[in-house]
Formats: sequence, C-alpha cells, structure tokens
Amino acid sequence: MVSEALISAFVTLFVVIDPIGVAPLFMSLTPSETVAHRRRLALKGVGIAAATLFVFGLFGEMLLQALGVGMPAFRIAGGILLVLLSIDMLMARDSGLRNTTDGEAAEGVKRDDISVFPLAIPLIAGPGSMTSIVLLMGKAEGDPAMLGAILATLAVVLLVSLLCLLAARSLMKLLGVTGVNVITRVFGIITAALGVQFVIDGVLVVLG
Repeated sequence: MVSEALISAFVTLFVVIDPIGVAPLFMSLTPSETVAHRRRLALKGVGIAAATLFVFGLFGEMLLQALGVGMPAFRIAGGILLVLLSIDMLMARDSGLRNTTDGEAAEGVKRDDISVFPLAIPLIAGPGSMTSIVLLMGKAEGDPAMLGAILATLAVVLLVSLLCLLAARSLMKLLGVTGVNVITRVFGIITAALGVQFVIDGVLVVLG
C-alpha cells in the first residue's frame, strides 16, 4: 500500500513538473550562456524551486486551514486545475498554467539571471506542482513516515529535473521538438486522469 502511494506520488510529481518538457524551455532562455553559467542557473533554479515546494508541502495544509478552506474543497479545486493543465499539455500550448506566457518569456530572455523567474517559478514550482504536493501531503493524513517518504519522492523528482536541465542540449538532440511534445502529450493524459481522481476523492469525502 505504501509502495503504491509512493509510486503514485512520483508519477504525479514527475508528470506535473515535467522535467523533459522544462529542458527545452531552459535552453531557449539561455541561448548564448556558457556551459558553466547554465549549470549555475540550473542548480540555483532547482534549489529555489525545491525550497518553495517543500514549504508548500509542509505548511500548505495549515495555510488552507487558516483560510478556512478544507482539504476536500482543495482536492476538487486542485483536480480541476490539473485537468486544465493537462489540456495545455495535450495541445502543446502555453496558457501560463504550465509554462511562461509570451510576455513572461520575453522578460525572462532579457534577464541575466533566470534562475528565480521564470525557471524556479513558474516552470518548476508552478501552480500544478504546488497544488500537487499539498494534495499528496494531505493524503498522507499526518503519518510521519508517509510524509517523509513523499518529501523524499519530491526530492528525487527535483534531482531528475536538475539532471535534465544539465543535459538539456543532449536531450534536445536526442528527442527533438517532436519527441518532447509526444512525451508531454502522454504526460498530459496521465495528468488528466490524476486531476479527475482528485476531484472524485474530494467529492466522495464531501458526500461521505
């Protein structure tokens, strides 16, 4: 049961963060940077995203309680958000949910340091990944071992994201734009199913 929950957590975080899809965006934002500078940006960006997601994971539910929002309502809202996110992934389009908007991308290109914006937020720690980690931590129902395991799973996904960023050029040569889009669309189908499941879970609790 625990192993199934962790596999589910890994799949959820991996497809929502989508390290393979973020890699070409990272390359487009750093077209003329040296390998050393690109490595520093990747390390800093993933580090900031990790801090953001860990804070959301540890304190997100408390914030919701302070706002008077129950987990069932957040599961339904989060599920709807993931379904909308999956539509962007399936259509390979940018609406600002998963990737930067055109205006944000233009602003990012002009920056010397894109590690905080737009790399860490919103490309890695975006609305989908923030919502997902809060939902996953909520499903652990306060079990310390499970909470720790989910955070460890998040760390593994972020490590994979870092490796994809460091190998972005090679990854793009191997997969090409078409290959990345195909993988992203497959992830989109999985994300849609995850979103629907979160909605069902929330509705069942409400009706419960």
